Amino acid sequence: MLRFFIQFVTVLILFFFSTFFAWYEGSTILENPWEWKYSTPFSQVLNGEVHSASDISQLDYFIYAAKFQPTFPVIMVTSSIYLLILIGYYSFKKRYKWFAYYLLILGGGLSFLSYIIYDSTTLNKIYFIICLLYSVFCLTTATITYFRIFNRSTNEITN
Repeated sequence: MLRFFIQFVTVLILFFFSTFFAWYEGSTILENPWEWKYSTPFSQVLNGEVHSASDISQLDYFIYAAKFQPTFPVIMVTSSIYLLILIGYYSFKKRYKWFAYYLLILGGGLSFLSYIIYDSTTLNKIYFIICLLYSVFCLTTATITYFRIFNRSTNEITN
């Protein structure tokens, strides 16, 4: 329990710091009106065309930071995925089959996200690679966990 708590608090603090710094770095979009057309997808969905800095959504700060200064957004994405895996592991600690299903769903979602990001002109390819690698990790771990449980239950039946 203590190991989980230490990991959770550490990664949560890392997530909040990286989120704050990504938001701060992305706020420079307010000073670059030539980027408003290309780096404000949330504002364009919510408000239509962006004409002034007040039309820009806070979410677009993260898009701009991910596009031009990707260090903190990458840390933010990585720590959030790690938090999801950690929470799933702790929640399904005694139910391995459910944990395998959880990882299967998470891996499928990350695969879908990497598919969406693949052709993105706004984001760098690093986010595609991160989502794809975590997807492969989740799907592989889900398969190993599921078949380990399957083999264990098969061995118990035959003995």
